[in-house]
Amino acid sequence: MSREGVLAEPAPAKLNLALHVRGKLPDGRHAIETVFAFCTDGDMLTVEKADHSLYQLEISGEFAGGLSQGNLVTSAFFALKEAAGRALEGTLVTLEKNLPVASGIGGGSADAAAALRLLTRFWKVDPSLAEEVALSLGSDVPACLLSMTARGTGAGNQLQLFDDPTIARTPVLLANPRVELPTRDVFAASDGVDRGPLGDWREGRNDLEAPACSIVPSIGDVLHWLKSQTGANFVRMSGSGATCFALFDSAEQRDAAAAACPANWWHLATFLR
Repeated sequence: MSREGVLAEPAPAKLNLALHVRGKLPDGRHAIETVFAFCTDGDMLTVEKADHSLYQLEISGEFAGGLSQGNLVTSAFFALKEAAGRALEGTLVTLEKNLPVASGIGGGSADAAAALRLLTRFWKVDPSLAEEVALSLGSDVPACLLSMTARGTGAGNQLQLFDDPTIARTPVLLANPRVELPTRDVFAASDGVDRGPLGDWREGRNDLEAPACSIVPSIGDVLHWLKSQTGANFVRMSGSGATCFALFDSAEQRDAAAAACPANWWHLATFLR
């Protein structure tokens, strides 16, 4: 709680340490195998009572201009309200939008999940309602609701907690060439070939990297630059892009890379949770 009557909830950035596309599900969605990991930084939401209306949303932050009032936070609000099935007081939600939009790090999904966690506390409703609502908002929302390292199968929504002691507190640098890249465009550019199951995430791959690079060639520049940084021991694109990330041997090496990051790119120096 940041001040009296106000609750706060982080919306951590999501990373796909590996992402294998295995085919199609009966409902038409893509079947994937992935390892989700989450950062210690991301967007931030707060909630408090509002005097005049059932729902108000205020958006601030560097990427506020990329969102409308009809975003996933709004969808999460009304979906949870319907699931709760009761009259509610006026509610003011604020979203500090620090993560770029359509960037492969779960920004919208993380915001929706944070809204569900936040409103569950604020309205004092059964937490299981948030779990029921999450999947209706998007395939990544259940993972973001959990916000813990997990393997995802199905559409990414079938989750199993994943214990790897090498992940937590790992220094990581995220970089994005400031290009929005809709997921549907990347899947449309994919060749659909099943290249095999996901075992060890470090030996895995991101099957969406090649089609994403075909649409936004500067993703290749980001990956090449990250691989050239001292101390970077693992580099990959996250999700459907365009954000890429590097895991580092030390926070000092990560910070040196962050300081050298090209000025026209967005970047975030953080840790894995």
